[in-house]
Parts: sequence; structure tokens; C-alpha cells
Amino acid sequence: MPESIDWPSRPPSPHRRRFLILLALVAFLIFSSGTALSYYVNLLWFGTLGYENVYRTTLSLQWFVFVVFLAATFVILYGWFLVLRRAYKPDLLDGGVIFIGRQPVKLPVERIMSFIAKLVFVVIALATGAGMMAEWDTFALYWYAQRNLASVTDPIFGRPLHFYLFTLPVWQLVAGWLLTIAIIACIVSLFFVLVTGSAHILSAHRGRSIPRSWRGVSIAVAFLLLVIALQVYLSRFGALFEERTIFSGVSYTDAHITLTGLLIVCAALIVGAVIALINIVKAPRVRWLVMSAVPAVGCYLVLQLVAWYVGSFIVKPNELDRERPYIAHNIELTRQAYGLDRVSQREFPAETSVEATDAANNQATLQNIRLWDWRALQDTLRQIQEIRTYYDFPDIDIDRYEIDGNVRQVMLAARELSADKLPEGSRNWINERLIYTHGYGITMNPVNGFTPEGLPTLILSNMPVQSTVPSIQITRPEIYFGELTANDVYVKTKQQEFNYPQGQTNNLTEYEGTGGIPLRGFVRRILIALNEGDTTKLPFSDDITPQSRLLMRRNVRDRVTALAPFLTYEPDPYIVISDSGRLFWMLDAFTTSDSYPYSSHYLLNNNSLNYMRNSVKVVIDAYDGTATFYAFDPQDPIINAYRQIFPSLFKDASAMPPDLRKHVRYPELLLKLQASVYALYHMTDPEVFYNREDLWTVATEVGLSETGAQRTQIMEPNFVLMKLPGESNVEFVNILPFTPANRNNLIGWIAGRSDGAHYGTSVVYDFPKTRLVDGPLQIEARIDQNAQLSGQLTLWNQQGSHVRRGTLLVIPCGKALLYAEAIYLQAERSPMPELRLVVLALQDRLVYGPTFDAAMRAMFGNEASSLTATAAPAIELAPGSAAPIPAKSGADLNSLISGAAKDLADYQRLTAEGKLGEAGQKLEQLKQKLDELNRLKK
Repeated sequence: MPESIDWPSRPPSPHRRRFLILLALVAFLIFSSGTALSYYVNLLWFGTLGYENVYRTTLSLQWFVFVVFLAATFVILYGWFLVLRRAYKPDLLDGGVIFIGRQPVKLPVERIMSFIAKLVFVVIALATGAGMMAEWDTFALYWYAQRNLASVTDPIFGRPLHFYLFTLPVWQLVAGWLLTIAIIACIVSLFFVLVTGSAHILSAHRGRSIPRSWRGVSIAVAFLLLVIALQVYLSRFGALFEERTIFSGVSYTDAHITLTGLLIVCAALIVGAVIALINIVKAPRVRWLVMSAVPAVGCYLVLQLVAWYVGSFIVKPNELDRERPYIAHNIELTRQAYGLDRVSQREFPAETSVEATDAANNQATLQNIRLWDWRALQDTLRQIQEIRTYYDFPDIDIDRYEIDGNVRQVMLAARELSADKLPEGSRNWINERLIYTHGYGITMNPVNGFTPEGLPTLILSNMPVQSTVPSIQITRPEIYFGELTANDVYVKTKQQEFNYPQGQTNNLTEYEGTGGIPLRGFVRRILIALNEGDTTKLPFSDDITPQSRLLMRRNVRDRVTALAPFLTYEPDPYIVISDSGRLFWMLDAFTTSDSYPYSSHYLLNNNSLNYMRNSVKVVIDAYDGTATFYAFDPQDPIINAYRQIFPSLFKDASAMPPDLRKHVRYPELLLKLQASVYALYHMTDPEVFYNREDLWTVATEVGLSETGAQRTQIMEPNFVLMKLPGESNVEFVNILPFTPANRNNLIGWIAGRSDGAHYGTSVVYDFPKTRLVDGPLQIEARIDQNAQLSGQLTLWNQQGSHVRRGTLLVIPCGKALLYAEAIYLQAERSPMPELRLVVLALQDRLVYGPTFDAAMRAMFGNEASSLTATAAPAIELAPGSAAPIPAKSGADLNSLISGAAKDLADYQRLTAEGKLGEAGQKLEQLKQKLDELNRLKK
């Protein structure tokens, strides 16, 4: 046989080496240029907001975690490969012979394997580093968290709270990483056994001794068993988060059997690792490796059998007695995790009489009943206040403002510009990026203010913004940052920006703020153009100057998420007017965790969690985009840790300007979650909890689907300006009613408080269980069953229009519950609803009228007159609107008589024409004039 030919090898020439280095450098630049450019632009963006240190700290933490795990993964895996290659080197050098023609050629197997191993391990290391990089905040919390949280410890292991919130998640991540390393090490060891198997046979024929090829596998298996032992040990703590049928957390069986049994399994795994290591010293055998897993498997099977026996024959027959202390642990810690331990409970009598409402002492509540359904108001504003098709009102916000010395509940809507609605012929780069850059102004109306035509009574309206209340003015109406501002724009260019339409011409403006990234020189402009994908326009536009600025991330939610991605945000920001007349967005932010001991998990935005705090309020300037984060919960360990990581990002709540502080509110997202938890965990007695004797649900109501059909849906939180029962001051609260499970009657309600020293607390009012209190669905049924009312609604639905029912409000008033619902009439060809009826109800009484005043008079009789007469004349509203006009003294008697006669004639004419809604308004005006005549006679 001809001699084998060695594979030719020579060191690469200097030219070839430089070429390879250059090629690697080009590949690296192509791969990382997009990331590097993004980092550069983000650094500029964070810098313009004053948060450059935040971005640098985030990058440092991310890349530190990435580099550490990348390097550790590669060193461990490639180091293990080198150890195995050294052990198997004689076998590797004997193999790899191929024939070229008839000449045997020996391949450089060792070099080829080393190259492939480096490539594979680099890819694995990159993937591992990237995966761990995404968990940078978990490691950061572990490094920066305070360790003085011993006030809360779990009742099973006695570990402090910081162990579960900060330490355990890191241990679990590291244990998962080690498991991945161990599995790959086993695979590499088996690979060497397989590739050297034929070499062993060939070596035997040549008289060489066969190497002990399973030593490497034994070491890898021993390491794998030790890592699994660590995983099993950590899984003991996971029992605190396990969801069960009745409760969550450690059970009787876990405490007495499983937790101890898992320690035995850990010991068995360590024994198995020792057996695998013994296999190195003795002649390696596969059966020893199999035997190394036998003790752990055996112990685990025995553990499962014993746990099944205890659960089936000891716990099940006496489940309540056995599980009682563990149910109590779950109740206590779940209430702590969701802040329900801060909830105070009070009794609410839910009386049924009109007198129980104590109307004279609850004027503020009655004067601020929200009759405008936000969807109906949104549709109406889109018709009467959009002005141009490219404007839109994406949302309606509810807030309270002081008007002439009285706090009134109002509804606000920001008029934003939607670039997607620009005429097709105007959709070009200059219009979309330089001219149509911002929205303009807001509208404001009382929650129950209506004109005689059923339209909202506007306090703020039109362009330029007009105000009917001198104390509320808008000095900076431009909205560059909002909910619809999804596209990036350039300001301070040679093009003047469209401000608002003004007759046949347009009012133009120029951005005067300091927000945005300065474009400056040509190089920065090129880099920003590459990042923006705007390379054909931005670098060569004559409209761009060195003073021009790029406004990016203009959507307020995207903006705050980019600044602090580790927080969870309320989906609905709300607009606020400062005392200086500037517009701000306010957004609630939350810290969450899924590792609070013994707390039950709930879904929030498709994420499972068992801890939540409303720890942060974010304020964003609608003009320059400045974002400020205020920490509102000093007792939250998570936000305290983040404040250690990013000291320049958060400010104390006391630093919030007073004119903004008075507009903070109890978040809807938090109230909904707390209500869901409280529906079960208001039962603090383990026996009652176990039997689900008093299970509640959030009340349901009749709503509209996307197709306009009626459907039953869970009630949304409702903001109300009211005097809480037992309190002396008017407060802005967020309320939700409860019903017993599978029932429609009310059983209680929860209120989240927003004002003063009570901010952030909540109170639950329990109804008597011996009395049936109507729920929303039952009130809706009473409306449908009222013969006159249902007949009127049926008639309206047959006259080329359809009836649109507003949200049914459940409002505590005095010692009774007052229900209110507005009913609108909407023409089939018009999307604009108009108020036609207001329905008010108590437990045993249901009234309605064409206006709020009429319904109030029907409910309270003459007492309504005194209520309306003493109401603060904060806003001058037309007759028939929600807020009454103060009585005019010295009215001319003849004028009143002639006016009454005219109203009567109009009423008769409108009734004959079938215009019952307008006829009802005339009748109400006639009643007012007659009342005035009676007053003058007295």
C-alpha cells in the first residue's frame, strides 16, 4: 500500500493575514453598525432629556452581563473541549484518512475539530450572553437591592422578602445557565466517544492499548448531576409560588413530606455524582454511569409515592383542618402583595328611601354625576370640534379642576394630529416631517353639562382655544407629544409649521422648545438619517439647518417605556392643565414581581404576577417632551432598588409641582387588579375561604360590542367626585361595585382615594347581607320593563335613528345608592349622539326626564330646587343643561307669563309633530317659569 500523504500546511503569508483581519473587521462592522448607530442616536436622545447617565448605566449593566456570561460560557466549553482533545489526541491523529485518486491523504482532524469547536462554542456563547443580557435588570436588582427587609419573612423557610424578590431569581438564572453548560459538556464528551470509536478498533489491530474513552463522559455526568441537585434545591422555594385548586403556596403535604424529600433527592444526586467520579478511577463502564442516576430516581419515585399517600389518605379526608394554617399564610401574604392590607372596611346600609340620600349634604356628589358617556362624547367631539379631517380625539379623560372656588368634575380631550388622515395628495416628506408636526388644544366640558340640543357645554373649545372660565386658560396649546404622535418630525427648519386652520388661510408657527436632538453638522445629520431610514431626504434637504431638531419617540407610552423599560405602565395616559396653562401628560407606572412568597398569581396584560405597587407617576410635557419620574411609594423595595441603580432618574413625590400633584389619581389598572383579588381574598377566615362561602365578582353591565350589539361585560372603574360616606370632604375617587358570584345583586363596592393624605389608600363598603340591593343588570332590566320609557325608546328606534344608552353609574349618596344613566338618540346617517333622556333610580324608585334637572326634580321634588338654587354658579349654562342657572331676582312678571305661554304653545306643536325629546325640554322650561312665578307670588 502506498504511503499516506500528509495534508500540506504552511503559515499564512502577512498579506493573507492582513486580508483575513480586514475581512473580519468588515464583517464585524456590517454586523454591529446598526447596533452601534442605534446606541449613538439613543445616547443623544437620552442626553437631550437629561438622562445620559441612565443610558450609560443601562448599557454598562447590559454589556457587563453579556461579556461575563459570554466569556464564562466559551471558556468553560472550549476549555472542556481542549481537555478532551488532549485526552483523545492519539486516537484523533490515527483517523481521518481519505483517498485522492489512489493516494491516501491524512486530514488534519485535530485542526478541523478545533476550528469547528471554536465556531460552535462562540455561537453558543453569543446566544447565552444575549439571553442573559436581556435579564440585566434581574442582576442589577440583586446587586443594588437593600438587604434590610427582614420585617417580612416567609412562614416556611424564614427567608426575608429580599431573598425572593432579588436573590432567588438570580440563583434560578445561574442554575439554568449551569444546566445548559452541563448538558452541552455531556454532548461534547459523547461526541468524542463516538468519533474515536473506530480509531479504538484500528488501534487494537495495531497492538495499541485502548484508551478509557468514558472518563470524560463520567466527569460531565457528575457535573450534570450536581447542577440538577442545585436545581432541585431551588425548586423547594418554588413551592411557595405553586398554584393549587383552593389556594397557592406550600401545602400540608409539601411542608411535611415534599420539602424534606427534595433534600433527600439532592443528597442522592450528590451521591450519584460521586459514583460517576469513581467511574474515572476504575475501569470506565457505562453501567456505572447508569447507576449514578439510580439513587436520585429511586428517591424521587419514593417521594412521589409517599406524597400521594399522604395527600390522598391523610390530607383529603381532613383537608380543611390540615390546610388551615397554610390557607391563612396564603391569605395574609396575598393581601400584602397587592396592597389589600391597606384597605379599610366599613359598613354601608344601602337604604332605599329618597331621604336616605341626604341630598342636602351631598350636593357636590349630585352636581358632579357624570352623565356624558365617554364614547358618546368622543363621537360628538369628532363631529363638532375636529375642525379638519386630520385631527382626532383618541381618548376622553376624566379629572377635577377648581372653577371659581368650587371643585368640579370635568372631561378633557386632546386634539391630536393624525398624519395618517392627511389627504392623499398631501402625503409627502415635507408635509409629514416638517409642516404637520403637532396637534393643537384640548376641549373641556362638565361631566353633566348639556346644551338644549343635547350637545356638551364646552368650557374649552375651538382653535385658537377659547375658555368660558377665566381661571382656566391654555398658554401653550401645541401638542408635539401625545397618544397619536407615532412619527418622528424635524422642527426649527426653514419651513414654518402648520398650527391650526384660520378661515381660508392657516396659522403657522415655529417650534420654540428645547426638546429633540440637535442635527448640527453634516456628519451627525448623515448618522441620524441612517438611523431614521431617511437617507434620501434628510442629508440633502435645504430646509434643514444646524439648529434643526429631531423629535423622536413622540408617543408618550413609547417614550417612557424607552426611558424605564423595567416598569409596567397604565395603558391610558391622561392630559393635565397646569396653573401656567401648559399641557402635560400624566401616566401611572408600576413595579411588579412574580416571586412574592405565598402570594397568588394573576394575569395582567398577559403577564403572570403576584406583586404590584403603583410606585411611580410620570409627567411628560406635551410641548417639549420632558419626562419626569416621581417615586410615590417609599415602602416598595423594588422601586427603592431601582433608585439605587438610577439615582438621577427618579425624584421624590414631594418634588412634584403642587399644580400637578392635585391631579394625581388612583390608577384604573391597579383598582381593577385589586378588585379581582379582593373578590376572593376579602374572606380572611380560612374556613370561609376554603368553602368559598362569600365569593364575590366585579359587577357586570350592559355594553355595546364593536358591531353595536348589546352584550354583558365587566364594569370598568368609574371616577367620581363625591363625599364618601362618613367623610366630610369631597374627594376624587375611583369606584367599582361587587356582586356575589353568579348573582346580579350588589354586595359591596371599593373606592380608591386620590386626594390629600388619603392618596393611595382604598376603602371597601360592605352592604347588608340580609337585604337585596339591585345591581346594574337589574336596574337595566327595570328600565326595559318601564312601560312608558320602553315605549318611548321603541318609538325612537323606528324613526330613522337608534337609541344609544350610556354607562350605568352606581353612585353612593348618603346612606343610599343612586343609579344614573344617560340615553342618547343618534340618527342613522349621523355619528353624533344627542342627549334625550336622563334616568335616575333608587332601590325602589325609578324616574326619568329630558334633562338632568327634570330627572332630579322627579326624584327629589321641591328639594331639588333648593339643591340647584344653592349650587355654585361656576359656569353659566343654558336652560335645560345639567347645572342649573341661579334664580334671577326681580324678573319681570309679564315677561315670565308670555314666556310660559310661548313654551306651552311650542310644547303642543312639538308633541303633535312627534318630537317628544324637544317637547320634553319645552315642558321643563315651562315648569321653571311657573316655579319662578310661584316664587314671586310668595
